[in-house]
Amino acid sequence: MARRSIAAADIADYATAHSTPPDEVQRALQTATTEIAGPFAGMQIGADQGAFMSVLVSILQPAFAVEVGTFTGYSSLAIAKALPEGGRLLCCDISEEWTDVARDHWAKAGVADRIDLVIAPAVETLAALPADQQIDFAFIDADKTGYRSYYEEILQRLAPQGVILIDNTLWGAQVLADSGAEDDDTQAIRALNDFLATDERVEVAQLTLGDGVTMVRRR
Repeated sequence: MARRSIAAADIADYATAHSTPPDEVQRALQTATTEIAGPFAGMQIGADQGAFMSVLVSILQPAFAVEVGTFTGYSSLAIAKALPEGGRLLCCDISEEWTDVARDHWAKAGVADRIDLVIAPAVETLAALPADQQIDFAFIDADKTGYRSYYEEILQRLAPQGVILIDNTLWGAQVLADSGAEDDDTQAIRALNDFLATDERVEVAQLTLGDGVTMVRRR
């Protein structure tokens, strides 16, 4: 399964070529994911999205960041390498197999000491955070039917200038009403997109990056 992109292939390739390229460890992780994950390798975010996230995290300087859905660790690597001194990243996932690949590459990149990985349902991990724990940055990229629950758990702890990124929100254009797609994942993303557009608690920007990335900021 190739990484899906809303943009035409030539435009997506051009954008990637004109973004900061992956470093040595990130390239090694891309290769390892292709070799180990096989048909699931397309779940890894693209290099252009990783560059965008690193730039955004560098600007936000989050003291505490959260990732829901780690897979083999490319997005967490992009976040962790951009954290300020003392910044922490909490990664939530349910797979030991995929996150073992992530751990290996976090160590190679020298960022393992900034990351706390919890293997458990993410809703449980998020709900267990202290009520006064502020989240400065969050990235949601896990099971699509769980997106709304993850969003709500994070939003109630989101710092005043905090940002949430939600991946795959254009879902290969299947979210369009005339796509004919009615599977559970598509319906969940459609419902979330419609909800976010009217959620008066936040400001929202839907980006045509990768497979669609929605940026959310508390008002």
